[in-house]
Amino acid sequence: MRKSAGKSIFSRPWFWLKRGVIALVGLWLLGIAVFAFLPVPFSAVMVERQVGAWLSGDFGYVAHSDWVSMDDISPQMALAVMAAEDQKFPEHWGFDVAAIEKALSHNERRPTRIRGASTLSQQTAKNLFLWDGRSWLRKGLEAGLTSGIELVWTKRRILTVYLNIVEFGDGVFGVEEASQRFFNKPAKRLTASEAALLAAVLPNPHRFKAGAPSGYVIQRQQWIMRQMRQLGGEGFLKENNLD
Repeated sequence: MRKSAGKSIFSRPWFWLKRGVIALVGLWLLGIAVFAFLPVPFSAVMVERQVGAWLSGDFGYVAHSDWVSMDDISPQMALAVMAAEDQKFPEHWGFDVAAIEKALSHNERRPTRIRGASTLSQQTAKNLFLWDGRSWLRKGLEAGLTSGIELVWTKRRILTVYLNIVEFGDGVFGVEEASQRFFNKPAKRLTASEAALLAAVLPNPHRFKAGAPSGYVIQRQQWIMRQMRQLGGEGFLKENNLD
């Protein structure tokens, strides 16, 4: 009897851990299914930022996003984020293998300047369901969630969710909030130049400021605009059913 009781005591933490993992995976799968159709009210990264601010004593910080449909987002904004972050977005199934290989090669040569290769699909999965930072655990979970999103959602839906939850600055999440904050206009009226400026800060919205762009950000904005033209402008969106 003692042996049985002891075994029960020691096995109990694993029992609850397994139950917790199963429950978490279930919630993620439910989220993928539900958010294929419904607006996304918040993301894991938004929650992480808000809780982090409270824990640090910054009670004035508010992580905010206003959900808008793709019809209420300027086509220039969708084009700008693809030109800046993932030009093969319409073609791949969540992962850009060539970009990953290049990033790995670069990081081996320059380990102090790590380069990422996340697609818009991967970034959407991470922002919506996971935490910020770098770890093999998070990347593994991100890969699984990205595959699920690509399987269930359309490319247009992935782009819509991405644009509504991506971080553009401190407390500024989503293109509608960013457009109102930095240009005093709805996202539907963003110009190519304004869209490119917002996309230019995406690699690090805490370091790069859309409201006070540095010389580097302005150079990146100009590069993004050239890439937008080379992709074919709004015609690129229509060809890939992303308009």
